Amino acid sequence: MLRKLPPITRNFYFIASVVFIFWMLFIDSNDFISQYQLRDKLKSLEAQRNFFRTKIEEVRKDREELLSDDKMLEKFAREKYYMKKETEDIFVIFDGDE
Repeated sequence: MLRKLPPITRNFYFIASVVFIFWMLFIDSNDFISQYQLRDKLKSLEAQRNFFRTKIEEVRKDREELLSDDKMLEKFAREKYYMKKETEDIFVIFDGDE
């Protein structure tokens, strides 16, 4: 049966190389499947990083606007934290969804 195989496949170095390649591709801790999963995770994390970078820039811009303009600061305090002047009354109306 072994004589029917081509001579190169009976070579020790060929067999060792095939076993080594099989081991590295499918059995090792850094196999193809793990590399694919890690690549997907990397893409996901990079997308999150870009999202949070844009959010940080928006927050910085809003912060600069709030700190530079007193009217914007008052508007923000009224809308976000329901602050009011002593002579005012605030009525907050919520939808049923919230």
